[in-house]
Amino acid sequence: MTDVGDSFCITPASPTAEATALVFASPHSGDLYPEDMGATPGLTAASLRSAEDALVAQLIADGPRWGASLIEGRIGRAYVDLNRDPGELDPALIEGLDGPVGAKTAAGYGVLPRLAGDGTPLYARRMRREEAETRIETVHRPYHKALGELMQATRARRGRAVLIDWHSMPARAAGVEVVLGDRYGSACSARLTRRLRDLFEGLGWRVSLNRPYAGGWSTQCWGRPDEGYEAIQIEISRGLYLNEATLTPSAGYGRTHKALSRVIAALCAERWAD
Repeated sequence: MTDVGDSFCITPASPTAEATALVFASPHSGDLYPEDMGATPGLTAASLRSAEDALVAQLIADGPRWGASLIEGRIGRAYVDLNRDPGELDPALIEGLDGPVGAKTAAGYGVLPRLAGDGTPLYARRMRREEAETRIETVHRPYHKALGELMQATRARRGRAVLIDWHSMPARAAGVEVVLGDRYGSACSARLTRRLRDLFEGLGWRVSLNRPYAGGWSTQCWGRPDEGYEAIQIEISRGLYLNEATLTPSAGYGRTHKALSRVIAALCAERWAD
């Protein structure tokens, strides 16, 4: 593992594995919250961490063993959301801003969230513009620079680079076990989406396509098949593996880990650069 400060870490593909065109990412696995966050007094740890993709990086840790490099965020999503456009700054949170913002930012979930995953306000103050920009420069930008370098190096080596962006969703979110987000078919080949759907349905899991998650900032940025880059976002139901109240493994964790390891091994065995 390559440790890059507190912002993110990279585990390269094993040198004994056959090289693949796959890059795995888990941007919301982080559980570190810098002391300068200045969150509202009395905010509980449960609320602060309620948007995290707890344990996702562990669930997909077999990726490098099978030839996919892995980048994972280490800073908690409530501090900076690595799967949001860095320009999506919330005027309701940050001083000196005006103008229109996207729907997610208006709802409190911009690149610097105003609300926790459970809807609790994160701050009892407004944030200075300089503070917001510093967070983006020190957390968001380095992560995406490193992701970009992984994707570019993979394409140079394999002729194509395929980002698999792994996430989790509340058990109540979609009524299925998996949501695949390929930006409505624009971010990757139909073959990749179809293969992932087949692999997950082969586990007996229900799969939805693009509803309610069509893919976030990373999928949008790297879903450029005509340029040799593909991307797809995978949302796994937390009900499969997580006690959502304590963010600890549930009784289904081991079974889910083994199931995902089979999916990863099968995916990495295929020639996605062809």
